[in-house]
Amino acid sequence: MTDLAATDELFFTRAGLDRDRVQGIVDDATLGADDGEMFLEYRQSESLVFDDGRLKNAAFDTAQGFGLRAVSGEATGYAHASELSEEAMGRAAGTVKAVRAGHGGSLAEAPVGTNQRLYGDDNPLGLVDFETKVKLLTRMDAYARSLDSRVCQVSASLAGNWQAVQILRPGGARAGDIRPMVRLSISVVVAEGERMESGGYGTGGRVTYEGFLEESTWRHAVDEALRQALVNLEAVPAPAGEMTVVLGPGWPGILLHEAIGHGLEGDFNRKKTSAFSGLMGQRVAAAGVTVIDDGTLHDRRGSLTIDDEGTPTQRTVLIEDGILTGYLQDRLNARLMGARSTGNGRRQSYAHSPMPRMTNTCMLAGSRDPKEILETVDKGLYAVTFGGGQVDITSGKFVFSCTEAYMIENGKIGAPVKGATLIGNGPDVLTKVDMVGDDMELDPGIGTCGKDGQGVPVGVGQPTMRINGLTVGGTAV
Repeated sequence: MTDLAATDELFFTRAGLDRDRVQGIVDDATLGADDGEMFLEYRQSESLVFDDGRLKNAAFDTAQGFGLRAVSGEATGYAHASELSEEAMGRAAGTVKAVRAGHGGSLAEAPVGTNQRLYGDDNPLGLVDFETKVKLLTRMDAYARSLDSRVCQVSASLAGNWQAVQILRPGGARAGDIRPMVRLSISVVVAEGERMESGGYGTGGRVTYEGFLEESTWRHAVDEALRQALVNLEAVPAPAGEMTVVLGPGWPGILLHEAIGHGLEGDFNRKKTSAFSGLMGQRVAAAGVTVIDDGTLHDRRGSLTIDDEGTPTQRTVLIEDGILTGYLQDRLNARLMGARSTGNGRRQSYAHSPMPRMTNTCMLAGSRDPKEILETVDKGLYAVTFGGGQVDITSGKFVFSCTEAYMIENGKIGAPVKGATLIGNGPDVLTKVDMVGDDMELDPGIGTCGKDGQGVPVGVGQPTMRINGLTVGGTAV
């Protein structure tokens, strides 16, 4: 199983734990339960923030701990501690045993093993010295200010994370994983007269720092942030009303993630609180719309060799040519729904119980030329980048703000607009997609998904697509 030797060294040899005795604790805690596991975690993380021409903040943190779970029916017993000791694990076992009282469970089979490796195991934090990281941010700041005299503020940040996990299951099945993560971000503020506008760009993935030190990489990030800021400086108030909306490729897939993806997670559908509940096998989107969740993409931010229950990730087709074909499942919800885990059991850390979560959620490419799609719109909105949004899982209603958008007039991209929001309903909006481009892109590696107080890294992607009739909230009067 992937990375067992390396994680054995970390959790047993260095921590002084006896693996057989720890396994005995897991077996005892889950005796008579339907499922359960011990999740061991060690994590190193750092962040550097360069603001106002100086290094404003530098932080480094190390965390470790375990979470022990026993599942009986729908009930979960969970205990965790930041102390890696047999004493702490024994106390946790005493806590989780309560959930199995009066239940004669049949223990679920362990996940099938895997030898796949979707990313390297090098620790990005130790491969590049501190001075080199500070120099990178300094150069980004200087370069941004050299490009345009209207630049009045620059903030750049670099963050790295190295996580090692091992999952021990009752009966002795084990899985390990070592997960690197890096993110580079920059925000630029420009001013002209009394008007100030901002733009931002970020990039990252399950890689080390080296690629971000390349001049072409960090210059592209700065160029994009400044370009967006200058576009916003020229933006006019967005109109309001129902209109044709064209979404650009890549990051606009965050709307797909929020408005549709969460509604396809197993727990919401098992509890019948999703707008997609009970619709398996039915048409929920226009013909030509295919949506997948794929945790197996190499080096991507949302990818995992194994999920946080030890199940190998996979490519799951959720909607195929408009027909609902699948849900995202962890082990608990899959068992209760008579299905199999799709490798989407994820948790923020050892202090959290796993739940169904997305990895990299994408709409696949169609056959239309993006230029042709724009040319079909007499008057509408072209949304390129999104900021924050809100979604009601039960109803599917959403509101998203656009951070970069343009009017479409007579088939051509017109003036940039500010203050545009997209308002709609997830299941409904998919039925209004009438043109899908051939230019599917993944986002640059910046997504973090929140659910029930837990945040996990994710990826999104989509091609250019046209939505025939979506409500746009604007600020024009």
